[in-house]
Amino acid sequence: MKRVNDWIAHLSVWLLVLCCVVPALAYNAHLDRKPPDFERQDLTGRRIRLREYRGKVVLLNFWATWCAPCQQEIPRFEEWQVLYGSRGLQVIAVSMDDEAAPVRTLLSKLKVSYPVVMGDAKLGAEFGGVLGLPVTILIGRDGKIVRRIEGDADLRAMEDRIRKLLAEKAP
Repeated sequence: MKRVNDWIAHLSVWLLVLCCVVPALAYNAHLDRKPPDFERQDLTGRRIRLREYRGKVVLLNFWATWCAPCQQEIPRFEEWQVLYGSRGLQVIAVSMDDEAAPVRTLLSKLKVSYPVVMGDAKLGAEFGGVLGLPVTILIGRDGKIVRRIEGDADLRAMEDRIRKLLAEKAP
C-alpha cells in the first residue's frame, strides 16, 4: 500500500509540473517577441491587421459576452482608448463568442469605439492559448509583447504600464 501511495504522490507532483509550470514557461516564451500577425474583419466590416498598428501601444483583449470580468473591463478599455488614443494607444478586442449577434448587442449598450473582431480557437492558440477569459496582451511600440495578463486584471497596474509604454519613443 505504501508503494501505491508513493507512486500517487510522485504522479501528483509531475501532474502539477505539467499543468502549471510548463504552460507558464510556454507563455513567458512569448514575452519580448512579436505577436503572431492576424487579419480579420471587425464587426463594422473594416479589415483589421495587427501589423498595421506597429508604432502604437496595443492592448489586445480576448473576451466573451458571458464573461463577467470581461464585461467589467470593457468600459475601462473604452475610457483608455478615448484618453490615450491620441498618444498612441490602440485597443483591439477579440471576442471568443461563437456568434457575433450577442457581441453586437453588448457593445452597442456599452458604446465601444475600438475595433472588435471575432476570434476562434486557432487564433487563441496562436497567442499561446486562450483557455480562460479574459486574456489581455500588451504590445509595445516596437511590436513586441511586453505583458500577458490572464483573468481578473489589476486595472490600475495595467493603466500604469500603458502610460509607461506610451512614454517610450517609437522605434
